[in-house]
Amino acid sequence: MESPRQSDASSPVEPCSPICVDTPATQSSVLFDGNLDDLLRNFPLHQYILVTGGLGFIGSHTTLELLKAGYNVIVIDNLSNSFQSVFDRINLLAQKHHEEQGTQMPALHLDAHDYRDTAALKALLEQYQIQSRWGSPKSNIAGVIHFAAYKAVEESIRNPLKYYANNVSGLVDFATTLGEYGIKTFIFSSSATVYGTLATSGLPLKEELCAHKDEVFQGVDGLDQTVKAGCTGITNPYGRTKWMCEAILADLAASDPEWTIVALRYFNPIGCDESGLLGEDPRQTPTNLLPVVVKVMTGEYMELQMFGTDWETEDGTAVRDFIHVTDLARGHIAALDAANAENLVENFRAFNLGTGRGHSVMEVVDTMESVSSKRIPTRAAPRRPGDVGSCVAVATRSQQELHWKTEKTLRDACGSLCKFLEVGSLSFP
Repeated sequence: MESPRQSDASSPVEPCSPICVDTPATQSSVLFDGNLDDLLRNFPLHQYILVTGGLGFIGSHTTLELLKAGYNVIVIDNLSNSFQSVFDRINLLAQKHHEEQGTQMPALHLDAHDYRDTAALKALLEQYQIQSRWGSPKSNIAGVIHFAAYKAVEESIRNPLKYYANNVSGLVDFATTLGEYGIKTFIFSSSATVYGTLATSGLPLKEELCAHKDEVFQGVDGLDQTVKAGCTGITNPYGRTKWMCEAILADLAASDPEWTIVALRYFNPIGCDESGLLGEDPRQTPTNLLPVVVKVMTGEYMELQMFGTDWETEDGTAVRDFIHVTDLARGHIAALDAANAENLVENFRAFNLGTGRGHSVMEVVDTMESVSSKRIPTRAAPRRPGDVGSCVAVATRSQQELHWKTEKTLRDACGSLCKFLEVGSLSFP
């Protein structure tokens, strides 16, 4: 993959963050005073990707894969559910990769503040603004990947205003500020929860089933079907925040063709980087399946609660489309590349990121026991509010339009978690 290019002649003032790793900036041409498109084609200058929540589980793996792909990265993370040491591990792994490849290590910066802190955000964006005497504002930040959302279904039911304030109101202010600085390529971390009860309707979970404008698609019977804009049966406030954010971003793209926005609907990310140095170890109580399994394996929890053993599935436990987090991270880069290359069908596009195959909770436990050679005690527990029995992706659109597909298996994910236990440990220093 080629390193990205910047969109104007002036280099940014390099930020003097106390936590940064940098490479010398490519010098701009002081003689150039022509068309920006010509500059884009002829000058291999610096561009940066801004990643909010870039030290969290998915964010850290995406930051690492961006660096491996040659992108310079700015991370915004308030460390409320992550650890500063993750930054050092990302840097170490990226440096090792580029040393092995004989390539130059891109720049990596950390700004440890909340993405909703508009004053701090503006101060950061000022450093990357390109001074231009014509047209709209320009920036050396070529795109944003937005992970900074609360994501626990149960907590969203208990405290919905917390979720609407951070996930929805925060996004509105964030996008407004980005637009003021001319940063209009946006990759949004969405969720399969936007499909709500459609997940258990028996219908294949195609992107068109949750649309932000009327869409026509081919049904399982081969006939064209029309879907009206909207959603069906979202079961919790967290899922509603994701749908609302998608709707806001779709409306923004429709109002301003300069924006290019991709909503990536995740299914269930698992596993960790093959090095074992990055993993899923949140500060707060884990809610995803495999971090809880790991805590049972290490003796921190006595047993794994299986929430619902009477679902209409083969073994009664819930079925999910589990996707390896490294595959998921690379899906973000595929979306970013497609957006920057203007290869999307329209300037707002939603994609499922999943394997297209479901595994039950019991299958996951059995696989982890097989890989680790450790017994994992389980206990049946009542269904959780807001849960659905099955949720599996149709990943055709992302395969065809983003040229992306998953490569790793459930067993790969379990193996990488065992490596994390051996190498990375559960507790970051």
